[in-house]
Amino acid sequence: MKRRHLLAGAAAVGLVRPAGAVMKPPNIVFILADDLAYADISRTGRPDVRTPYIDSIAARGAFFPQAYCASPVCTVSRTAIITGRYPLRERIGLEEPLNGTTPKDVGLPPSRPTLPSLLRKAGYHTSLIGKWHLGNLPDFGPLKSGYDSFYGFRAGAIDYFNYTNTGGRPDFWENDTLITPKGYATTLFGDRAVAEIDRSATSGKPFFLSLHFNAPHWPWEGPDDQAESERLGGKTLFHFDGGDQATYRRMITALDQQVGRVLAALERAGVANNTIVVFTSDNGAERYGDTWPFTGNKTELLEGGLRVPAMIAWPGHIKAGSTCAQVTMNFDWMPTLLAAAGTAPDPASPPDGINLLPALTAGAKPVPRTFYWRYKAYYQHAVRDGDLKYVKLLDNEFLFNVVADPMERADLKARQPETFTRLKAQWAAWNATMMPETLDSNTEGFSGDRYPNHIGLKPASREPDPSLK
Repeated sequence: MKRRHLLAGAAAVGLVRPAGAVMKPPNIVFILADDLAYADISRTGRPDVRTPYIDSIAARGAFFPQAYCASPVCTVSRTAIITGRYPLRERIGLEEPLNGTTPKDVGLPPSRPTLPSLLRKAGYHTSLIGKWHLGNLPDFGPLKSGYDSFYGFRAGAIDYFNYTNTGGRPDFWENDTLITPKGYATTLFGDRAVAEIDRSATSGKPFFLSLHFNAPHWPWEGPDDQAESERLGGKTLFHFDGGDQATYRRMITALDQQVGRVLAALERAGVANNTIVVFTSDNGAERYGDTWPFTGNKTELLEGGLRVPAMIAWPGHIKAGSTCAQVTMNFDWMPTLLAAAGTAPDPASPPDGINLLPALTAGAKPVPRTFYWRYKAYYQHAVRDGDLKYVKLLDNEFLFNVVADPMERADLKARQPETFTRLKAQWAAWNATMMPETLDSNTEGFSGDRYPNHIGLKPASREPDPSLK
């Protein structure tokens, strides 16, 4: 990278000292939970779980109360995070679940500029610990898309103790080699993250650590549930009789503890003050998630399937304990983190996301945003424009004010027919620029049979869990 480009990018986010000397680029730790609902942490109101370490990231930086994922399912949402673009611009953005039935030529193209590949070009050491889920060997993988190292699994889910995937095959990797570690997966990922921070802190290079936990995604296994793992025997992870609220709480607690270990490792290594830490989730709630005050779950374009917890800390740049009013989507992380690193997206692959640093570091007023979604399961369409949201579920169409009515109960289409018609037309115009709908992919042809109880506009609940004492 030419020096003038680095200086320009650094100046945009306040990385240039008055004398002109450029500060060391910040390290970046991007922590991604799997299927963690918006209200599954203490910061957003979960009454029966304490998440002090996750909450501390927001306490040290900023929280986004209006953060969205680009899709209510894993692979598609992760495509948006790593590319900074609407996932339906990619063939892989039509796939969920990405598994053994997916055509082998479907995955994140190695030629596509990604957040890790662009940071690596800017001088960063890049590593992925945890879940990949963006395509399989030999054509696709973390090492082909910008990561220097990989420790984790490639499928959508693994058993937390025997590490078999949804196809019953071993799926735990050190780079491109299968390995057989021992222990609880959430703890193993925390162990490796701590070791990676210790190593990177002495390397002299800035580092980008993607820490993509599988928690609290099914199978429903806490740290002490190896017997449950043995009962399943690695044969299937799609067990509808599994789990309960108590198990789910243990999974979230274990996740929070590992986040705490990572934050402590940054402090111990002396790099915490020059490290950006992000925490978020890939999509909304699964079976036991707390979506309050929203309705809907994973696989749905209602707010409960799309709203995610999101926070960022950067000491000295982002005011501690602040709230960012900017409505955001997870494809904003790429341009934001690239700007913080003093670099920029590839002009040949411009992001759909925006740089959030002006709002985070300079108090810029929120920018009006319009977001679009398409999910063929249940034939769902959605647009959010300002406070209003158009939603199509099967043959039912709605217009909601998601600020005044976050549970999406008051259908305004009869009161505001012009707005309803306008948003519907906007969605059609946007959709025409995306990859066409097709029935030969897992997502676009998905019938919804795996999630038979999701659609139905059932309200979120704050009824006490009878298992609580």
